[in-house]
Amino acid sequence: MSPKARTAGPAGESTGAPGAPEVPTAPPRPDKPNAPAAGADRASRAGADRPAGPERPGRTGAGRSVAPVRKGGAPPRAGGGPLRYAVVVAGLLLALAAAATASLALGSVRIPPGQVLDALTGRSGPSPFRTIVLDVRLPRVLLGAVVGAGLAVVGAVLQALVRNRLADPFLLGISSGASAGAVLVLVLGGGVGLVGGVTTTLALPAGAFVGALLSLVLVYGLARTGGTLTSTRLVLAGVAVSYILSALATLLLVVAGRPEQFQEAMYWSLGGLGSARWDTLALPAAVLAVGVGALLTLARPLDLLLVGEEEATVLGLDTARFRAAVFVLASLVTAVMVSASGAVGFVGLMAPHAARLAVGAPHRRLLPVAALGGALALVLADLAARTVAAPQDIPVGVLTALTGGPFFLWLMRRRPGPEGAAL
Repeated sequence: MSPKARTAGPAGESTGAPGAPEVPTAPPRPDKPNAPAAGADRASRAGADRPAGPERPGRTGAGRSVAPVRKGGAPPRAGGGPLRYAVVVAGLLLALAAAATASLALGSVRIPPGQVLDALTGRSGPSPFRTIVLDVRLPRVLLGAVVGAGLAVVGAVLQALVRNRLADPFLLGISSGASAGAVLVLVLGGGVGLVGGVTTTLALPAGAFVGALLSLVLVYGLARTGGTLTSTRLVLAGVAVSYILSALATLLLVVAGRPEQFQEAMYWSLGGLGSARWDTLALPAAVLAVGVGALLTLARPLDLLLVGEEEATVLGLDTARFRAAVFVLASLVTAVMVSASGAVGFVGLMAPHAARLAVGAPHRRLLPVAALGGALALVLADLAARTVAAPQDIPVGVLTALTGGPFFLWLMRRRPGPEGAAL
């Protein structure tokens, strides 16, 4: 009998040529009719046995692309490890030391670096160079570093509080309010005849602080509608209040009718470090040390605000009280800095962004790096202000505006990144 093709009979029986090898077939599974193929069954069992892990961002089970979403309460990621952070800090310190040395040596009178070093170490006797270095340029360099660091730290904190990376003391009207308060003190101080340096050492920072605080309250009240705070309304309210306060300061000077006060007030509106002295340096330095130290202790709550207000509230943060307290602290630091240097814009906007690119968003790393970056930026800006048109001294606020304006436009056009760095 010729061999024929074998077919499987019911219940696994086979028919065909005798002597052919029997091929066992798997009996059907009575508990699962229409059971899937063995390969699919193994794949499904392997998937069921595998522990569930976090879903990969940007993909769904159907293969569609979605935006990655950070889990609530997760802190911002750091940019690099401890080694990178140490390298960035060391590099900024070296750059700041080099910029300070150049500022001490360059100007309308050029001083050799060797004589600068001798004046700093006390190895040189009384000389005109020693007087210029120790009594004129060194206080100015130190004040520039202190003011730049303070404005940069305040800018980084305000950007976290309002969750808007375009926020800084200048755009939110705090600097204009502090300048208006300082101008009011100058006008009233000249009228009542304050003497003995009281206006400079006590009344001027107090007036600047009151003006900054009132400006901040006004901007916050105008921007907050229906219990919500939007970034667009905050920036628009800050710009509007800034213009109003600047006009008010000018009106005060015109009504006062004192040309010498008008010239002194121009210092506040444009910003400058020309009046730096050793007796005006102590208060800004002390406020910077206390303010930065206090803000570093609040780094974790600031990180929670970056994640979201609802998530921060769920994790136990009283966002309303926290914002109010930090706003007052930021106003105090800004007022003291403005009382010493005038309204210097855009330092609090540029330095925090550069710091985020270097070390990431966590504030425990961000605030020290932003402080060093702001100090470096203002020292370099003041060096350019003294040397570009020497012997004429250009207001440093003019140069920061010339560089900060294009940076602001670039920032508005930048697409948001994974950390939401743009808006």
